[in-house]
Amino acid sequence: IAGTPINARQAKVLSRLLDGLNSKLTARKWAAIARCSPDTALRDLNDLVANGVLYKSVAGGRSTSYALSDTADDDDSPLTDTLPIPGAG
Repeated sequence: IAGTPINARQAKVLSRLLDGLNSKLTARKWAAIARCSPDTALRDLNDLVANGVLYKSVAGGRSTSYALSDTADDDDSPLTDTLPIPGAG
């Protein structure tokens, strides 16, 4: 994930996520935080999912939400099987 190029909108919303956004991140919420169109928000989200920065929830449609891949604690994360387990062998 380090070295993944991100734009100013992505940096702004990711910073908000890292600061502890208290609700699910959706494309609509992204558009409101970044002050961009819903289409631009979706392109930003899809770019970050493709680069492994975020992962998409299994819910679809308007229920689709996104979370940081390296902090995910459920089986929806693409990194669940590849993250090292602290203290393991």
